[in-house]
Amino acid sequence: MAALVAKPNRYDPYKNFKFRVKFGTSPDYVAGISKVGALKRTTEVVEHREGGDPSTSRKSPGRNKFEAITLERGVTHDTAFEDWARKVWNFNASDDGKGGQASSLADFRKEVIIDVFNEAGQKVISYTVHRCWVSEYQALPDLDANANAVAIQTIKLENEGWERDTDFQVLDEPNFD
Repeated sequence: MAALVAKPNRYDPYKNFKFRVKFGTSPDYVAGISKVGALKRTTEVVEHREGGDPSTSRKSPGRNKFEAITLERGVTHDTAFEDWARKVWNFNASDDGKGGQASSLADFRKEVIIDVFNEAGQKVISYTVHRCWVSEYQALPDLDANANAVAIQTIKLENEGWERDTDFQVLDEPNFD
């Protein structure tokens, strides 16, 4: 991976409201995603004590754990969330003709790409989240005839880690003089 290039004319942190998400190898972004949960890694602490030093514990890093990521979007006719969730659990998918559940073990995991853009719409940060699969799917929210809100569907993605992509060229920000 290429080294990150500092942008000397950028003093402000990037905003969290301009982003897009891709599933798998598709070149297209998933429509309407309005919220992406945080990318969070936790490293377990392993405490140990040396036999000759009974009053002090030492700490060292242990296993890494990557938190699940939740994606939210408005309910539309696009079935991307539902199609992926169905690969993990599909009620009428058995081959015996009698119904019953089945899983698509060959392709239920996908790489997810999260791209962040600056205020001018230029991609500035990109992360690839590895071996994701849907552990939770909410097709519809609570419906309320007295509410005035967008219907939101969600998926929860278990994953096996993520990494920042530094192979793309970050462009100089435009100057509107």
